[in-house]
Amino acid sequence: MNEEAAAPLPSRRFEGREEFRQLLRDALACAAREGWREIILSDPDFEDWPLGERAVAESLQAWSAGGRRMVLLARSYEVVLRQHARFVQWRRLWSHIVTAVACPAADRLDLPSALWSPRWVLERRDLAHCNGYCGDEPERRVLLREALNEWLQKATPAFPATTLGL
Repeated sequence: MNEEAAAPLPSRRFEGREEFRQLLRDALACAAREGWREIILSDPDFEDWPLGERAVAESLQAWSAGGRRMVLLARSYEVVLRQHARFVQWRRLWSHIVTAVACPAADRLDLPSALWSPRWVLERRDLAHCNGYCGDEPERRVLLREALNEWLQKATPAFPATTLGL
């Protein structure tokens, strides 16, 4: 493993779509490497996320060990189904550890765009410019988890792993 791959995740502000996407790639690789037990991914539609990329699929596959849990929160999963085929396939394989819920009535600008884990968080505050912050400070993790919990209480099941036909 090269030193860059093992570098600690940053605690700082970030700006721009590519930096946001790279931080997500790095976080999911770190989750696999360190065995994070729980991850919450939240976004209105996940359009800007690199979920369909091979490297992200490989990180998620490596992360998917026993005792892991992922929660997905969105307004809608239409973009995920259209743009992130690798992620959709991974979600089907690992449906027993992935819970997907939606808040379709939520305002796009109100629903958090974030990755939360007990170890590190990333929150995009400005969707249009992809600006936000990331870090491992306990206060940051607690505040984001509380905000996500409020949304999760309002959410209903969505993005089924399989579609049952007649």
